[in-house]
Amino acid sequence: MRPGEERPVEGGACASVSELELLKLRAAECIDAAAERLGALSRAIWSEPELAYEEHQAHGVLTRFFQSEAPAGAWAVQPHYQLATAFRAEWGSPGGWAAPRPLHLGFLCEYDALPGLGHACGHNLIAEVGAAAALGVKGALESLAGLPLPVKVIVLGTPAEEDGGGKIDLIEAGAFKNLDVVFMAHPSQENAAYLPDVAEHDVTVKFYGKASHAAAYPWEGLNALDAAVLAYNNLSVLRQQLKPAWRVHGIIKNGGVKPNIIPSYSELIYYFRAPSMKELPVLTKKAEDCFRAAALATGCTVEIDGGAHDYYNVLPNKSLWKAYVENGKKLGIDFISEDAMFSGPSGSTDFGNVSFVVPGIHPYFYIGSNALNHTEQYTEAAGSQEAQFYTLRTAKALAMTALDVIFKPELLERIREDFKLKLQEEEF
Repeated sequence: MRPGEERPVEGGACASVSELELLKLRAAECIDAAAERLGALSRAIWSEPELAYEEHQAHGVLTRFFQSEAPAGAWAVQPHYQLATAFRAEWGSPGGWAAPRPLHLGFLCEYDALPGLGHACGHNLIAEVGAAAALGVKGALESLAGLPLPVKVIVLGTPAEEDGGGKIDLIEAGAFKNLDVVFMAHPSQENAAYLPDVAEHDVTVKFYGKASHAAAYPWEGLNALDAAVLAYNNLSVLRQQLKPAWRVHGIIKNGGVKPNIIPSYSELIYYFRAPSMKELPVLTKKAEDCFRAAALATGCTVEIDGGAHDYYNVLPNKSLWKAYVENGKKLGIDFISEDAMFSGPSGSTDFGNVSFVVPGIHPYFYIGSNALNHTEQYTEAAGSQEAQFYTLRTAKALAMTALDVIFKPELLERIREDFKLKLQEEEF
């Protein structure tokens, strides 16, 4: 290579490394140019929180956002895509190289809220990040006059993450079938390229007994509340034998109607979590034995109904997260260490199911507050102006990483190989 000659990007997809860096700057500029509209999008979702599968206002705000994106018709928008409150917005670069098909990059938006707390998990910001990153990639690729790329940028609106698993519904409907890599980011108290979100199974447990007067002839009754309390205590005792990473937590939703009536019905809702789908059935069986023992002890009958979907653990993709960290650091993002990533607290998400279908990244990002998710304080933080800087910075890092995937074929191959290896490890 002659002095001063620029090093070609891997695979020759773009003229030079510096040219790729210029594209990344262009993506960031496009996001900054849309900052006001993106902030308004986020605030509109935040100000009218909606529960799972009922996100009609948020769905309308997001679909109108892409339908109105200049130039008119740039995004092909499918409202009510497979689900009433899901959508798909697609942009494709014209022309392109001779290739079997374009590279399909997916950007995911969440927008459901929590009952009683509103957007205490910041899903309004997840929607904003997904939309912003997609705009950044589209804007960067459009600036390549004379070198159109075979790329499709696809934004999927994925409802019902907090309850039900909208992404799983969309997986089953084939929405992720042709995607090559997917991107999203989740608000948190820190910047982490990955957190080990765990597998989760939920159950509704119903005990049926027999009503009777609690003072006059209680011996005639079968106390369903006693069964619920015994089940709760059985699980509390079981905790001593649970692995440190296992989690069991629940509530008694129905315990009777009046103190002088032996309760003939009680209902509990429980979540079981384990680091992997391999371990989850083991924990689930132990818990269900506790419910059945309570029914036997009280003479009640029990009905155990599993949720419609299990949430899978999120598979890490090290090649993808390393590229994201490299880009994030250029923007001033301070990430926690790998050791802290794997030892930190985590929850569960239906993105885990996506990570078993297509390679993807689900990083976490600081929003300017130390408040904890699922609290009133986090609701306030998610709607603050301060959160906007951090949200758009994260969107830029995602867009820059997507450009690496497009213009570095060797990176894409490593991402695919990481995905295959993790799938093999997780066979269950």
